[in-house]
Amino acid sequence: MCRFYKDFVTLPLADVTLRILATTDLHAHVMPWDYRADAPLAEVGLAALAASVAAAKSGCANCLLLDNGDFLQGSPLGDWQAEHPGTDHAMIAAMNALGYDAGTLGNHEFSHGLGFLQSALAQARFPVVSANLAQSDGAPLTQPHVVLDRSVRATDGGIHPIRIGITGVAPPQTTTWEARRLGNAVRACDMVPAAKQAVTDLRAAGADVVILLAHTGIGEADARPGLENAAIPLAAIPGVDALVLGHTHLRFPAADTAPDPAINPFEGRIHGRPAVMPGFFGSHLGQIELSLRRDKGGWHVMGNRVSLLPVQAANTVPLSLHRAVGRAHDATRDWLRQPIGQTDRALCSHFSLIAPCAALELIAAAQRAAILPMLKGRPESRLPILSAVAPFSAGGRGGPWNYTNIPAGPLQLRHAIDLYPHPNTLVALDLSGADIADWLERAAILFHQITPGSHDAPLVRSDMPSFDFDLMDGLHFRIDLSQPPRFDPRGDLLNPGARRIVGLSHKGRALDPAARFVVVTNSYRAAGSGGFAGCRADRVLVDDGMPLRDAIISHAKSLEKNHTFSKFYWQFQPMPGTSVTFSSAPQANPASIRDTGLRIDPIGHDARGFGRFRLWL
Repeated sequence: MCRFYKDFVTLPLADVTLRILATTDLHAHVMPWDYRADAPLAEVGLAALAASVAAAKSGCANCLLLDNGDFLQGSPLGDWQAEHPGTDHAMIAAMNALGYDAGTLGNHEFSHGLGFLQSALAQARFPVVSANLAQSDGAPLTQPHVVLDRSVRATDGGIHPIRIGITGVAPPQTTTWEARRLGNAVRACDMVPAAKQAVTDLRAAGADVVILLAHTGIGEADARPGLENAAIPLAAIPGVDALVLGHTHLRFPAADTAPDPAINPFEGRIHGRPAVMPGFFGSHLGQIELSLRRDKGGWHVMGNRVSLLPVQAANTVPLSLHRAVGRAHDATRDWLRQPIGQTDRALCSHFSLIAPCAALELIAAAQRAAILPMLKGRPESRLPILSAVAPFSAGGRGGPWNYTNIPAGPLQLRHAIDLYPHPNTLVALDLSGADIADWLERAAILFHQITPGSHDAPLVRSDMPSFDFDLMDGLHFRIDLSQPPRFDPRGDLLNPGARRIVGLSHKGRALDPAARFVVVTNSYRAAGSGGFAGCRADRVLVDDGMPLRDAIISHAKSLEKNHTFSKFYWQFQPMPGTSVTFSSAPQANPASIRDTGLRIDPIGHDARGFGRFRLWL
């Protein structure tokens, strides 16, 4: 921890630099290791940031190290901890070892249940705050805010007291996304009014500087009920001196930030206030420097500077982190080596955004197999069943290593986690053919609109995650990229006359809009996330809490005998003379999908290390 000085010398005037260091969306990544491949991955995890933290602290006498949420869940290490709840949490131990000063809750802190979260937080040697999440009876879940009494060294060598207020917020959808694990134990209110009240309370408590840990991304300009990405209206709150952002796994400052008059994407300011969003999994360390002046009227912010410090390859793990995490890391690797079955097909997601994919077909088959006994004896068992899945690991924000690439042969537990990295549960919905058509239309907004006859236009939108590209087994359809998207990312109707999904059929017949189907999906989607048609409580047929990963493990055991996969039948609508470009893993080989008949040309690599490819439509 950066040292704060305790011997006060009162001076009428002082100039001080306060350096705020921040992480976000670490998702239980500590060691520089790819657990899915069981191999080193030097640019990932808190250990890889340790050198940057140490260097930043050595260069400034007055530092704070803060975390912006989603630190407990999201890696096999975090899953192992959930499977062994009596053990000390390695992520908290690592954060203690690095000397965090404070943190806030993200939505995924609740992914392993409230009891697990409370046990982990009890081990933290730093305060964790949340202004808009509380227990349903009104009792605080954590402190809504905290004042850190520190002393800082001024440029003239004098030592001065300062009170630093910290509060935090997370998306109100947290209680919906995690309803299966939380029930009614936690309630959420909107972020902007909660932050306003917390900032007011902090100033009333004597805070000289207020930092808002906002586990939210940059979205709409104005506050509204239920706003998920609220950085812009949060930055407009009077009394906020600096913001740390997150949740969307993006970076800020960044030149490609969506344009808005309130945003300076180059200097990292929103409504003139400094803000930083340091990626995810430890990809970057955020840094905000506040230039403070103390006079007879108190402390004043005179200026600021924002920067993102990219992770440096972790060739060695600091001894303090190895002591904190080494045992859990080794136990996680042992746990992941458990055999679970066999596959006679390679399971690879390199081309899952442009063609049917065996990895997704296995997940779809596992969902279908798991739901069948749950429907037995019910009238819905006579309905046709469709299984909806999306590629979780398809590059994008996760980088060029973020792909599934499992060879044919024995399957281990780590492969099941590779196929399905999230702790979602199985849900079955009663949907109409019209719902299904709109579901696929919502999924197809992943792609840019393409002008027929154009060459090398980018295919995939950078602002859309691959996990929203839902496909359904047993359906035949084409995606017409010449059409604009029918829906926006919230699922609101954008172009009522547009239809990208053409030729939609089931078992050789055009899909009847009035026909009923059972659609198997996950709890995240069924709760309404992403605004997909029919995903609401009154359409739920089955929701018994079965982890989808368990369904995959159970199905993998049967593969040795049955080799059962679902089948997807989709393609892009042909557009002769038209080409698009897309990214994939650097080792992706178009020959692996030769049977699709697609014409794909390798065209090199980009600055991030992705392989670049041309697809002829």
